Amino acid sequence: MKKNKYTIWDQLANYFSIDIGLDLGTANVVVYIKDKGVVANEPSVVAVQIDKIGEVNILAVGDEAKQMIGKTPGSIEAIRPLKEGVIADFEVTQKMLEYFISKYHKNNFLVRPRVVVSVPIGITPVEKRAVVEAAESAGAREVYLIEETMAAALGANMDSVLNSRGGMIIDIGGGTTGISVISLGGLVISRSIKTAGDSMNQAIITYVKNSYGLLIGENMAENVKKTICDVTDIPSESLKMSIRGRSLESGLPESIQLTAIDTKRALDESVIDIINTVVETLDSTPPELSGDIMVDGIVLAGGGALLGGLSERLTKATRLKVTVAEDPLMCVVRGCGKALEEINTLRKISL
Repeated sequence: MKKNKYTIWDQLANYFSIDIGLDLGTANVVVYIKDKGVVANEPSVVAVQIDKIGEVNILAVGDEAKQMIGKTPGSIEAIRPLKEGVIADFEVTQKMLEYFISKYHKNNFLVRPRVVVSVPIGITPVEKRAVVEAAESAGAREVYLIEETMAAALGANMDSVLNSRGGMIIDIGGGTTGISVISLGGLVISRSIKTAGDSMNQAIITYVKNSYGLLIGENMAENVKKTICDVTDIPSESLKMSIRGRSLESGLPESIQLTAIDTKRALDESVIDIINTVVETLDSTPPELSGDIMVDGIVLAGGGALLGGLSERLTKATRLKVTVAEDPLMCVVRGCGKALEEINTLRKISL
């Protein structure tokens, strides 16, 4: 009797719940609402103020908090609670999840949401538990975890997600790059490296500092990467932009012209690291699946897929067709959304 009551309540809860998919990335949190699609894409940044008794007070989340980076007084800190794809600050991550879950579930007081969260491949059991506990503490009724590369493949409409055909996806996020060969709803071969969007920003900062004696911030480096980056063998000479920072010699504000050739030099080590890991993954792939990948090629997803010239470099190195997924930034969260819409698929691919 109790079992039937639970089943009926569970069905009602699923019907009235505003289910949420979260791409909980190091750089951005993207939110998907069942039957509505993507409703938010904001930086994974939280501005906090700690009071006299040690209580953490959230002042801003997302876009507003990112604007505070490097500009806050001593009592306020703008922080990224996720580092390299995993939770570095549990309390602040919980507060961030509470913010996004309550923001889009605020008009439904009777039923808590079902939440699907993407996590990096290779995440440890302790880290998995931390994500689940953070989401549950933030108000989730049920929490499902999906590896980012699996979610990206689902969001990119790759045939290999649920059938026996093999497919390879490269998901370049903010904190990690995940490379997976997928077949029959599972990751056959996977690699994860910390060469990704954030480390590329740092590489640009280091290059500008060493080559031009100019100290620039993370936001400026990100803008360079998005605007003029070209990592092909022969970058375009016409791509250039003016960047601003502080001169290490005079200590005064200064601007210089940066070119695409500079970005190639700054990011070449990062690109080679990704290429080498892709080649290693292909070398470990079972022959039957290698044949499928030879025909279908490789799919690039994540923000790093938009890096100018990367697909060309990968094609040259692997001699395989490399395709950038449609709207690569949204692949992971679209995959979480698809899983929400198809509960049987969710149960097959969730951790």
